[in-house]
Amino acid sequence: MWRGVVMVSFDKEVVNVWRHPAIAGLDLMRATYIRQRFARHAHERFAVGVIEAGALGFYYRGESVVAPAGAINLANPDEPHTGHAAAQQGWTYRMFYFDVEHLREAVAQMADRPRAVPRFAAGVIHDDGLAYQIRGLHQVLEQGVASRLEMQSRFMAMLVTLIQRHSDARPYQRPIGREPRAVQRAREYIHTHYADDVSMDHLASIACLSPYHFMRVFTRNVGLPPHTYLIQTRVRQAKALLQAGQKPAAAAQAAGFFDQSHFTRHFKRLTGMTPGKYRRIVQENP
Repeated sequence: MWRGVVMVSFDKEVVNVWRHPAIAGLDLMRATYIRQRFARHAHERFAVGVIEAGALGFYYRGESVVAPAGAINLANPDEPHTGHAAAQQGWTYRMFYFDVEHLREAVAQMADRPRAVPRFAAGVIHDDGLAYQIRGLHQVLEQGVASRLEMQSRFMAMLVTLIQRHSDARPYQRPIGREPRAVQRAREYIHTHYADDVSMDHLASIACLSPYHFMRVFTRNVGLPPHTYLIQTRVRQAKALLQAGQKPAAAAQAAGFFDQSHFTRHFKRLTGMTPGKYRRIVQENP
């Protein structure tokens, strides 16, 4: 699942960089720095992340700022900045690096028309909800066991939250309608292809909507985002297989789960019991 992993460690400093194939053009880094001092530099791409421990200090847009644990640090493309420890223990952070096209596409879908690439004034953002989104998505991509649909959905949701709350030009979003036929087409596809590696773009094309508009319409109609609905469908299929006598490992694979531990976690979260316990119950009480 992972591609292009580079791990470097020196004393207690660790740097891990990789690219996940589920989202084209997205690079990830998780690092702990203690003595590192970054010279003034700029990225060609957007950089956004969350501080997990310690504190990061840097010079950005004419001022010295500090991002403590829990804060979001951000740099626009071609915006010079530095970087150094602002706490004795250094800092640990999770970073995303992505092309401007990701933001251009997201803001265009939000506004339902072409828009300029949004920019962000602050290098440090205090937003617990967005920080939770960034960290959670980074962890999911690091683990590499979620569906492609979940990873793409959560990445889009993160970009939308970032743009809505903190960009210099927050687009007006037109109200969404029910569009039941579009949603029904997507649901029928999920019911038939639940074991496949379904993508957001493919589901949106089936519904004849843009990915962002599809995600909003689907969630409003169904009450669940598409990736959560896919997980629910997979669990329901797995229950039927367990009732038919399949072992948990076989049911997990047939239902489309990455591995048995991933299957068990979602199954218990939705049913309140492990697949093995559920199978014993239905076998003992046919």
